[in-house]
Amino acid sequence: MERIGAVLIDIDGVLTIDWEPLPGAVAALERLRTAGLPFALVTNTTSRTRARIAAKLAGAGFPVGEDDILTAPAVTAAYLRAHCPGARCALLNSGDVSEDLTGVTLVDVGEATADVVVLGGAGDAFDYASLNAAFRHLQHGARLIAMHRNLYWRTAEGLALDTGAFLPGLERAARIEAEITGKPAGAFYATALAHLGATASAALMVGDDIETDVLAAQRCGITGVLVRTGKYLPETHRSASGTPDHVLDSIADLPVLLDR
Repeated sequence: MERIGAVLIDIDGVLTIDWEPLPGAVAALERLRTAGLPFALVTNTTSRTRARIAAKLAGAGFPVGEDDILTAPAVTAAYLRAHCPGARCALLNSGDVSEDLTGVTLVDVGEATADVVVLGGAGDAFDYASLNAAFRHLQHGARLIAMHRNLYWRTAEGLALDTGAFLPGLERAARIEAEITGKPAGAFYATALAHLGATASAALMVGDDIETDVLAAQRCGITGVLVRTGKYLPETHRSASGTPDHVLDSIADLPVLLDR
């Protein structure tokens, strides 16, 4: 393995479960910080802003600040400003991330007109009325942009459905393909590398989702590390579209891998 100069790390399922630190996670990040190895926490989390995520993690003992966090909403805002300037964007998301959507004109999904339908994370907001209103906007020519295609995530009660369980239905009904802005989009990883000033060949990505985190990063030339925590399931590992560069029991084992 080429000497690693930067590390990208997923949060949910890798560092925390329901924002509670996983064993050894805090110590692993402290090792990276002490070694002076640049890292960014890259997440499709759509329920909290970058500032709230940083505060929550810092409160749990992680040595991180807002500048260490890169979220799907923040990348989506940049994408909308670049590709849909001035558009009326109907956001369907469980959680308030408007603070990270600066420069974007947001409208309620139930309003009469919208130029873009933006899907964030699934939850109670994904009810029939809201999904049907989004469908009507798409029928009238609105673009469909989704922050991710995650099927589920790990909670304290077990796995819970996410946007990827609803998005294909909207795409098929409206005969449209969504533009994806968060992981596994290559543009998301390019943004993360630029944020750290790193090249793909000298970067490493740690995640619990073999397709969205690990194999997607490997397709971008980044070394992929799968951890057996969070949403990891042996069956998804066996049936995956590729093979991770490395597999660890948890993030706690990352410093040993990097010391090689």
